[in-house]
Amino acid sequence: QVQLVESGGGLVQAGGSLRLSCAASGRILSINTGGWYRQAPGKQRELVATITRDGATNYVDSLKDRFTISRDNAKNTVYLQMNSLKPEDTARYYCNAQLRTLFSGTGDYWGQGTQVTVSS
Repeated sequence: QVQLVESGGGLVQAGGSLRLSCAASGRILSINTGGWYRQAPGKQRELVATITRDGATNYVDSLKDRFTISRDNAKNTVYLQMNSLKPEDTARYYCNAQLRTLFSGTGDYWGQGTQVTVSS
């Protein structure tokens, strides 16, 4: 079964850091574009950052000074380093990726999300 599994969320104090991981598993050939989104309670899901297979990155302007997206193609994993966290960063963070699979071609997949809570 092809899936994305996020990890690394948790409770952190304001000013702290977290590193989220998104690992693709199953009969995967590669991750094309990978990205992170977040959804706070009562709000729409919003883009955080994306990264292409070649490493080109795109960030929402308000986060690019504190968040860094990266990837390890050998591990089929995408990361999100979050620094100087603020209470307003509290949200469920979702991984999204275009996966090249062995039997199902290329498709768009979402993970189940990982909760990030920043206390003041």
